[in-house]
Amino acid sequence: MGVDKIVKLVGVIVAVVGAFVAIPYGAALVALLGIAGGWFTEAEDRQRLLIGALTLIAVSGALGAIPAVGEYISTALGGLSGLLNAAAATAIVLGVVDRLKP
Repeated sequence: MGVDKIVKLVGVIVAVVGAFVAIPYGAALVALLGIAGGWFTEAEDRQRLLIGALTLIAVSGALGAIPAVGEYISTALGGLSGLLNAAAATAIVLGVVDRLKP
C-alpha cells in the first residue's frame, strides 16, 4: 500500500469518525488530508474526483430526514464532501499548472 492510498484512507476515516466524535481541528485535518489526496490523484482520475465532489455536495444533506441515524449519515457525508472538495480544489490547480507548462 502506497503513501497515496494511506493518505486517502486516513482522510476518509477522519471524515467519517468526525461525524460521531469531536476531533480537535477536525475540519482543518480533513482539509489537509483532502489537499494531500488531491495531490496524489492521477491526471486521468481528476474528472471522476470532480464529479464525486459535486455529487456529494448535492446529496450530503438529503438523508437527514431518516429517523435516529439521518443526522449522523448527513454529517459523515458532509465530512466526506469536505474531503473531496479539498482534493478537487487541488486537482483543479494541478490541472491548470499542467496546462500552463510548455
